[in-house]
Amino acid sequence: MKFSVCLPTCYEGLAYPVGMLRDPKHDFVRLARGAEAWGYDSVWGNDHLTTQRYVAEKFADPPNFYEVLVTLTWVAAATERVRLGTAVLVPPTRDPVIVAKQAATLDVLSSGRCILGLGIGAYREEFEAVRAGLRGKSRGAMLEEAISALRMLLEERRATFHGRYYHFEAVEAFPKPLQRPFPLYIGGHQQAAIDRAVRWGQGWLPGWRPFGELREWIAYLREQAAAAGRDPRSIEVAPQFSVTIGRTHEEAVRRYQASGMVQHRKSLAYTGRDPALALHNNLIGSAETILEKVAWLAEAGVDHCCALTFPTDTVEEMLEQWQMFGEEVVAKAATAA
Repeated sequence: MKFSVCLPTCYEGLAYPVGMLRDPKHDFVRLARGAEAWGYDSVWGNDHLTTQRYVAEKFADPPNFYEVLVTLTWVAAATERVRLGTAVLVPPTRDPVIVAKQAATLDVLSSGRCILGLGIGAYREEFEAVRAGLRGKSRGAMLEEAISALRMLLEERRATFHGRYYHFEAVEAFPKPLQRPFPLYIGGHQQAAIDRAVRWGQGWLPGWRPFGELREWIAYLREQAAAAGRDPRSIEVAPQFSVTIGRTHEEAVRRYQASGMVQHRKSLAYTGRDPALALHNNLIGSAETILEKVAWLAEAGVDHCCALTFPTDTVEEMLEQWQMFGEEVVAKAATAA
């Protein structure tokens, strides 16, 4: 089982207080180096471009959203081993030619450590703000076009694409990434996301789901991959969870329930995930409780507890949580395996 953590690139106002990063230039490096030291496989960043309505209503000042690929490039220069992923980048708000150029450059500069996790984005209101001319359009259709376009740009010498939403002609996008194939992880927790992962991905990157439902979706993923002629194990199952670890289960629950993550879960209830189920279906509790959940997830077919989000109020508290989880869960899970 792999474990990785999510840098607070775009979580201010959502799960963290606005202004939590007092010194982002150094805070991101401290966090990434800590992740590397405590045995995490990778560091990831999420992607938002503008403030969500409920966040604007809650805070007097707008949140700082740090562009994810720029931030990952910054921490790449300060680390040696950890891979660098997006969980998730939102292609419907971006130009695929620019994304391909950025990802390939990061992969080369990091000696082949970049992963692109791609999804439609959590908040439609954000898409409609930054792509106002495309209001009402299908973000799923845009995502599928973008994935096809990115594959061409990352792999072919000269790429031409004429879709409904994206168009380019005879683009030579060099340098190419060092990794072949370049890893694309497909975000989303519905059937359409799994089907996209089977068609295009090296990984499936869903948000949290009730554990029993997650097991069923993993079985579906494996069946569809085999039917498509792919090795089912070639698609990494990498769900994202939130984490609060405590010396006791009760301490962890209290800390989670007092965090901004609870309101964030409520804001996403429209996606079909019941916020009331989040406590029991994320990695919240004592080390012993979490290790039991991790063992269950591994048996269900999870390969990677990915882009783990630790709702805290300060960078120092986040580092403490990462270290405790690394020493009490990551190291012990590796020993048990």
